Amino acid sequence: MKPEVILRQSNIIGDRLELRPFRADDAELVAQHANDQRIAQMTTSIPFPLSLEAAEDFVARSVSADRLEDVWVIDGSKSDMAALLGVISLKYMDRDQSEVGYWVAPAFWNRGFASEAVTTLLAANPHANRSVVASVFQDNPASARVLSSTGFVWLGEAEAFSLSRAAHVPTWTYLKTL
Repeated sequence: MKPEVILRQSNIIGDRLELRPFRADDAELVAQHANDQRIAQMTTSIPFPLSLEAAEDFVARSVSADRLEDVWVIDGSKSDMAALLGVISLKYMDRDQSEVGYWVAPAFWNRGFASEAVTTLLAANPHANRSVVASVFQDNPASARVLSSTGFVWLGEAEAFSLSRAAHVPTWTYLKTL
């Protein structure tokens, strides 16, 4: 359930990174990084190929007052890294629960950025959740490891539609109580 008024997102500071709201100039980096089939196929909503116009629309929706989720850039600038390592989001649900989603650009894989972003976001708990859910495609064991290593518990199997694959794909569902 979406709150009636979504407040402005604040920046959330981690050890090596900062989670910050989108800026208009982030769209080019989103298009550059997310226009990678390895990223698109592991998400439900990124098309492949991803045009600059679609990335601009995503950034605009992410900062609109009537958005259904809060989306942050995973920004490594504070540690002299790239200004956009990836993206993390919390989608509003009901019963004090949100769904977390994330992707990290392939150039930054295997460096712990996804785990740090998830840990940082959940420690801040900007939606004041009692629990957070997540799901990953079963052919994405790296994301499953991120969830397990950050305290999520496996709930079971389901499936979700992947826009880039144009198919329903088996998923694993996880829960973390805060």
